[in-house]
Amino acid sequence: MSVVVLFGSETGTAEEVADKIAEVLVDHDAEVRDMLEYEVSDIDTDDFHVIICSTYGEGELPTGAEPFYEGLVEETPDLTGLRFALFGLGDRLYEETFNRGGEIMAQKLIELGAQQVHEHARHDGSSNIKPKAQAEEWAQELTGLLAG
Repeated sequence: MSVVVLFGSETGTAEEVADKIAEVLVDHDAEVRDMLEYEVSDIDTDDFHVIICSTYGEGELPTGAEPFYEGLVEETPDLTGLRFALFGLGDRLYEETFNRGGEIMAQKLIELGAQQVHEHARHDGSSNIKPKAQAEEWAQELTGLLAG
């Protein structure tokens, strides 16, 4: 099993987080992929997927995640057997839509048969915690699940 670290971003923070998570998961053959360049047909349900998704605008998916999400909606692949973990990026100043982008993505994957494992990390851009620092700690916890 290899690990696909898949990010959807608006400003690039999700990509930085993806790189940090892949660094932590290096022993699991982690590969970073941009959702803009990742087709639904590329999904291998035997691979573990780590999804990093920011929230944009009024609680929407970032531009970088839209084509992949639309592919999931249009192609409705059977994702039974796919396991994934999700790291969301948002800002608590937008209470009602905080980390909604990640929730939208997780919801669609689950609807298609995938199983979410590990805690859905929700980074708060208004906090003093740096996204990469939170991602590193979260990914360390994830290594235990992947090893088991």
